[in-house]
Amino acid sequence: MLPVQLTELLDGDPAGLGEALDLVTGLDEALVHGLARLAEERAAALTALADAFALTPLGEGLAEATAKITAGSITEESLTTLAGGRAALLGAVHDALLADLDGALGRERGTWQAAPDAGTDSGNLLGAARSWLCELAITGWRGVDHGLVSAADQVIEALLAVPGQRRPAVLLDGLAAELRASSPVGTMERLPVRRWADLWTRALLLTGTGGRTGESAPAGRPQELSGRLLILGVDVHEHSTAVQAQVHGVLEPAGGGQARLVRATVAAAKVDTIVGPAVWKLLHRHPLLLGALAGRRSLEITDMPVLAGGDLLWDDGRARAGEPADPFAVARLRLAGVLAPAVPPLDRHPVRIAEPVLVEGYKVTADGSFDLGGAVLAVDTGLLPACGPLTPKLVAGSSACIGLVRWDDGRWLLQPLAVQTKVKRETLDVHTGDWALGPTDPKAVKAEARTGDAVAILRERAGRLLRR
Repeated sequence: MLPVQLTELLDGDPAGLGEALDLVTGLDEALVHGLARLAEERAAALTALADAFALTPLGEGLAEATAKITAGSITEESLTTLAGGRAALLGAVHDALLADLDGALGRERGTWQAAPDAGTDSGNLLGAARSWLCELAITGWRGVDHGLVSAADQVIEALLAVPGQRRPAVLLDGLAAELRASSPVGTMERLPVRRWADLWTRALLLTGTGGRTGESAPAGRPQELSGRLLILGVDVHEHSTAVQAQVHGVLEPAGGGQARLVRATVAAAKVDTIVGPAVWKLLHRHPLLLGALAGRRSLEITDMPVLAGGDLLWDDGRARAGEPADPFAVARLRLAGVLAPAVPPLDRHPVRIAEPVLVEGYKVTADGSFDLGGAVLAVDTGLLPACGPLTPKLVAGSSACIGLVRWDDGRWLLQPLAVQTKVKRETLDVHTGDWALGPTDPKAVKAEARTGDAVAILRERAGRLLRR
């Protein structure tokens, strides 16, 4: 069961959180209409953001940048400074929220140690990307059309061809794709204001640092870890063109030492006709990881690279199947004293908080929330993947839940990864990764048989085309 302090966490937000988010909103609204056409109210919002940093190292630079922008003298440097202030403000909100959550969970967290990494010299390409991002800010989202979006196509294509710049390139490609799908944006009734501002900020900062953010280990390279990986659950992200499985677990280091929270992420490209349990077949290059999910087994890893943010660079060749390991037993026995990873600088954003927890002894309310006896924790079942057996109905009938605590839309909520629930008077454990090797429910098996193996069909057709 979660510590009693969780009641206090759910009852109130950190001091100043609302005011900080209001400052971010002011800048985001200015980006909607464009910084070249700043009305008095929007100019005041930018000035207020700069004033909030007056006593910090960013204060002088932000004040100067804001003065230039409000006067109509918009430069790449001033916009980058503005993006840095926005990121720092959201980073402070993230840190305050995460500190409260760590306190409620009694969880120790590692300290971030930045180190520059080598990177690739792509100055001209990154400069072109920054110019496009600056043009977006000057024009504003309402002024975006197909012509402005297409202006980035050539530089994005060139960046995607440079392995060292894949990270900013993919981010720019995603932003451009969303804007293209929404163009002309001026005709849209509602805009994803916060999301587009987040993507713009991150892209401008990434391209401004050459795609390097010091997110490697202190030595400049990933560390290598060996030990026993005990899996808690898997969070599946599915898009029409991609699928990603992020496995959360506890690593018991070889030779002893404090257990630590880690993540292992694997992904694959897909088409929108591959849905449901079939998406697991796209991750066939990782049979050991999928087998551990489906069989609820531990994994013995040897010299597995890990980033300072707790992300394992998964390689099936450095792992072997271990003994059976019940995720609920792991959560009860190992989560209490686990070491959580430090958060990389550009990942310090409230929406990126996702901490694995075990919740027990709750009552499910009429709206599906968990009543913890004095505090109500919202439950988000909208993120349950269609590729697994876990459903909102099973969550509503559960008595214990392993999930990710998130902060979204001004509140804490729980995203279930596994539950203990009663089905026909029998208590069962149901996990999102239970079908990683294929569905086990007879109805799902019949449904898949009726529709055929979409992955196999597409592979056969692709092979036929290649043979021509």
